[in-house]
Amino acid sequence: MSVRKLLFVLAVATGLVSVDNVTTQTASAQSAAAPEAAPGRGVRNVILMIGDGMGPQQVNLLMLYSRYASTSTAKNKQAALEELINSGAVGIVRTEPHGMMVVDSAAAATQLATGEYAGSEMIGLNYRGDRVETAVEAAHRVGKSAGLVTDTRVTHATPAGFAAHQPSRALENEIAADMLGNNVEVMLGGGLRHWIPQAANDRNSTTYASLMQTTGGVYPATSKRRDNRDLLLEARKTYKIVFDRQGLAAADKMPVLGLFADSEMGDALLERAAMKNEATRHEPTLVEMSTKTLDLLDQDPDGFFLMIEGGQIDWCGHNNDAGTMIHELLRFDAAIRVVMQWAREHEDTLVLVTADHETGGFGFSYAGRPLPEPVTLPGDAFKNGKFAPNFNYAPQDLLDMLYAQEKSFFTMMMEFDALPEAEKTAERLVEIVNGGSAAKITLDDAVAVLTRARNRNYIAGHPYMNTQTVPRIRDFEAFYVYGENLRMNQLGRRLAPQQHVVWGAGTHTSTPVLIGAFGPPAATRQFTGIMHATDVGKRIISLLTAGQGAKTAAAGE
Repeated sequence: MSVRKLLFVLAVATGLVSVDNVTTQTASAQSAAAPEAAPGRGVRNVILMIGDGMGPQQVNLLMLYSRYASTSTAKNKQAALEELINSGAVGIVRTEPHGMMVVDSAAAATQLATGEYAGSEMIGLNYRGDRVETAVEAAHRVGKSAGLVTDTRVTHATPAGFAAHQPSRALENEIAADMLGNNVEVMLGGGLRHWIPQAANDRNSTTYASLMQTTGGVYPATSKRRDNRDLLLEARKTYKIVFDRQGLAAADKMPVLGLFADSEMGDALLERAAMKNEATRHEPTLVEMSTKTLDLLDQDPDGFFLMIEGGQIDWCGHNNDAGTMIHELLRFDAAIRVVMQWAREHEDTLVLVTADHETGGFGFSYAGRPLPEPVTLPGDAFKNGKFAPNFNYAPQDLLDMLYAQEKSFFTMMMEFDALPEAEKTAERLVEIVNGGSAAKITLDDAVAVLTRARNRNYIAGHPYMNTQTVPRIRDFEAFYVYGENLRMNQLGRRLAPQQHVVWGAGTHTSTPVLIGAFGPPAATRQFTGIMHATDVGKRIISLLTAGQGAKTAAAGE
């Protein structure tokens, strides 16, 4: 796939080129994606990598950084995702759920997992509320293994959509039970809190003492369950359960359940800091989890389905945190690179890289200040004058500024909230932010971040909008819904002029996303053109089960 074609697809996805102008190309791509294009031929394994919240804008940030930043270590100054697309195929994916234009991560994952339209916030159900077969279950139906890897919680919306069936993504306790019942051969991520009994919250109890003995006490543990069902105890009958990277490294056969944090795993900046001291690092990286999962699943001669999620790209979009987002994109891209290398050595493997939706309406923009200084150019056109653009078009060294951020907005606000009440001042917020960010805020900025206003979205008892006041957002406030997290959105806005970054919302957008496909050509061709997320799901399941008839017949003999 040429760079020219990739840029063309990006232009369509972002509305710069009319879809009417590409009717011929789309029709051709749809023809190539039809069942008669030999679905399944040469495919034993399907790996689906999901960059949660990774719209075309985020992909472009990754490509810009890889190509132009002085701190970039990308091979040939090219992101692995770009290399994958150039070596394979690319398409555009519409993401809308049934009856709506904007999708949440649960419905988005369900649509990718099942090939059926879902309702908002549903897990493993179609829009009518019926249980529908997921890619994990389809793989199991034909004797293949399955794996789910995430840097969030294993019960979070994206992995849950592939191995659970619940009316709401919020039912993570029930989702954990579903996932255990689905016998997923490898599950790696965070979220211990949904697997352990409520009694573990009593630090003086034998339940808690036993839990600490089981986990080795590598991280504090709490329970979010409302009962005393012990899913860890149930899982131990079948699974090897690991809680740190050393335990994961020692795992040599399936099934494996890895729970490496009480809630989500550390963000990319915390991971980078932890890697400076290997002796004390207990969480595996996304690369380490992906590599081990491939080694384990490859033990199945019939093949496997694997979903790998870079889940915290989305959270950076929600928080309007561009500095952390580049690190989350790089963490995900590093996993893409190792998966691609593995697939090159296993020619019967299809790798798909896509997103469930875009988050935040992110982008770079040009500005009226500061204007660049006029410069002399060697070309004849400027022999009588200097080159002096009317606006500041975002210099490429801004990419290094973003990369230089050392703490996420979330970590900064956690540090602020941990201060004694008397110290929760604008002055202290300036110290915390400026100590962890290359872009700086002023005292006035800090005051703005801490200023509150009436919550116009207030609903009593709502899980997110149940406070009478919230940090003040002056415009588009209806699209900033996550309570105290609005301080991070305000912080992002205050740093944005220095970063040349614009944000459209604190929630998801309807922007179509890209899908890259790498592997057997007959399979990759099925993921070109414009399609819906349900088309992706249908084609994945078709590829996974294409040999079912022959396999069933052989078993019957």
